[in-house]
Amino acid sequence: MEARRIANTCIKVMMPLLLGGAILYWMYRGFDFEGMKDVLLHGMDWTWMGLSFPFGILAQMLRGWRWRQTLEPVGERPRASVSVYSIFLSYAASLVVPRIGEFTRCGVLRRYDGVSFPKALGTVVAERAIDSLVVLVVTGVMLLCQMRVFTTFFSETGTSLDSLLARFSAAGYAVTAACAVAVLLLAHVLLKKLAIYNKVKATLGGIWQGVMSLRGVRNAPLFLLSTVGIWACYFMHYYLTFFCFGFTAGLGAACALVTFVVGSIAVVVPTPNGAGPWHFAVKTMLMLYGVAEEQALFFVLIVHSVQTLLVILLGVWAWGALAFTSRRAQAPAAVATAWAAAEARGEAVARHEGRPDPSTETD
Repeated sequence: MEARRIANTCIKVMMPLLLGGAILYWMYRGFDFEGMKDVLLHGMDWTWMGLSFPFGILAQMLRGWRWRQTLEPVGERPRASVSVYSIFLSYAASLVVPRIGEFTRCGVLRRYDGVSFPKALGTVVAERAIDSLVVLVVTGVMLLCQMRVFTTFFSETGTSLDSLLARFSAAGYAVTAACAVAVLLLAHVLLKKLAIYNKVKATLGGIWQGVMSLRGVRNAPLFLLSTVGIWACYFMHYYLTFFCFGFTAGLGAACALVTFVVGSIAVVVPTPNGAGPWHFAVKTMLMLYGVAEEQALFFVLIVHSVQTLLVILLGVWAWGALAFTSRRAQAPAAVATAWAAAEARGEAVARHEGRPDPSTETD
């Protein structure tokens, strides 16, 4: 049984790495890495890359603050700093094992602030549902706004959908099929996990409370503002990198939005930080906007590598900060329950002794 568990763990770790690695190998076989070195040293403006970093950091911080807000209705009040550290650490953990970050951040709150793991996991499910809705809305708006661009592109270049598909190589179809299979396998694993949770009533109840916590969010406008802020920061973190390169600087915000949305959808494929599927999707869309294939490869490799490095640095910093963070001896919800019980005992004693109820006394 133990050997089977170890084998399953190895498969979960190795399969995403192999899938991402295979796609990257296919994309960058025969790639001019010496040319990329020249681009890194002389062919890009690092100032814009630096300006994009605060938006990437702020997006994760906003996610931590928003998560704290969704935990309040279920009686959990983690510290803001611990919530943010947990987000930093979760993104870094997902670089090793895709999707493990959701469990990692719940574990951090459980360890340092005594937050109920099932309730925290439930709020994560609710957050993901909200984020998926945002992506769907932005995708719809993008398709409506950019339909003219695609139509113009096809008419001016004389390219039809059939000819475009004909140019799609067999390897391209293989990559697309592999990504689709990976998504289906992920869905199967999630459904299997859900079936396990259904067998544990207490856990399922905690998750349901977390999902329903959105109904009890105190400041709904602040929650919506945080959600918009998160995705606006993600977009700016990506869009500013366009100005690092001469071949993307003039493409405009609309192109950035299209490639951003397509890349956001591509990361659903379970690979570390979307490595492979994100490169493939964004490169393909940049070529649709007229960027040469080699230049598109420069862009996706450099941008993804630098942004992944930022995620690693934030994760390391959060790990170090948590090492110096004290643990709460008692969860906030438990403290509130203890106070309520003490007040109830005081009222009972007062009634027994014939004294006035302390809760009704006035100055």
